[in-house]
Amino acid sequence: MGTQLAVEDNVTVRFTIPNKYKVILLNDDQTPMEFVVELLCVIFNKSISEAEHITLEVHNTGRGIAGIYTYEVAEQKVHEAIAASRAHGFPLSFEMEEE
Repeated sequence: MGTQLAVEDNVTVRFTIPNKYKVILLNDDQTPMEFVVELLCVIFNKSISEAEHITLEVHNTGRGIAGIYTYEVAEQKVHEAIAASRAHGFPLSFEMEEE
């Protein structure tokens, strides 16, 4: 026959919500706006409208938020975006800031 297993149902689970990080796109005078819009759509999953808005914000203020992610995701997106920019010969830069 089978054995019975007693399960205690008074369990406390503790977890912390990971910190979020802003990926900040920095302005430069060499990267074309069309490239920035495409990069925001492809890497940061922005709509064309969102990407254009962010691009204009970067152009007007010098910086804009490309997205907000957990640390690992933000770091990966920064690496992907910089690699794509360099592959096309552009000096586009990004920063990460804790939210």
